[in-house]
Amino acid sequence: MNMKETLALGNMKNIKVEVLPPAIEKDNNQNEDLQDDYEYSRKNLRELIEKGGDALDSILDLAKDSDHPRAYEVVGQILRSVVDANKDLIGLQQQMKKITEEEGPRRVNALFVGSTHDLQKLLKGGKLPEKE
Repeated sequence: MNMKETLALGNMKNIKVEVLPPAIEKDNNQNEDLQDDYEYSRKNLRELIEKGGDALDSILDLAKDSDHPRAYEVVGQILRSVVDANKDLIGLQQQMKKITEEEGPRRVNALFVGSTHDLQKLLKGGKLPEKE
């Protein structure tokens, strides 16, 4: 396209413009999905922690009976897994708190430059004279 054709485009009249709806609609159920996912994740983590505790009890009894070093190694691994699952559960709580936390009003520290007489006048609802 050359310059004349480009400039001629600006002279177009009677152009019909059609506004199309957005191709991707926003999900209004985001909060519901977030809450469902949180509850599902929390339930799964709690079940894993309980099952890990049961497995730990069983393998600890086996390790005591057998006195085999590998059994004690497995006890350590299960113990570490249960501790990690507990940390994940706490992390999930913290993430949910950050996500759902609403921003409150922000405090703005304003600085008044003027005399005490000007400040009193301003506080009483009067207007200050413009200074140059």
